[in-house]
Amino acid sequence: MTSWITICDTCKRPDWTPEQSSETDGEQFAVLIEAAAKGEDTVSVRRHSCLMGCARACNVAIQSAGKLNYTLGEFDPTPEAAEAVVAYAKLHAESDTGQVPYRQWPQEIKGHFVTRHPPLPSDGATND
Repeated sequence: MTSWITICDTCKRPDWTPEQSSETDGEQFAVLIEAAAKGEDTVSVRRHSCLMGCARACNVAIQSAGKLNYTLGEFDPTPEAAEAVVAYAKLHAESDTGQVPYRQWPQEIKGHFVTRHPPLPSDGATND
């Protein structure tokens, strides 16, 4: 099953200024993640303007239907961070539940988890 990486392309770290770069930190991170995910058949990438994690910047969501979903943030937009996000998304895709054992996490994503969301109920589910 495919896991999606949704990248906030409007994120700006506190030290970002338009004089330093015409691209936001989120746009820079998106380019790096897209490059790292190229050719991966279990990972898809999309951009979204504002994941509302502005205090953390460089936010991404790792999502898949019927699985736990995660939001991660406070990344520096580096190739190493992008590769770690993609590596984690691959492990997420391989997992039946979306949960990946901590010992398998790439080092570069440790400390960047912000939230975990349970899967949405299947169609026809009730609130009982």
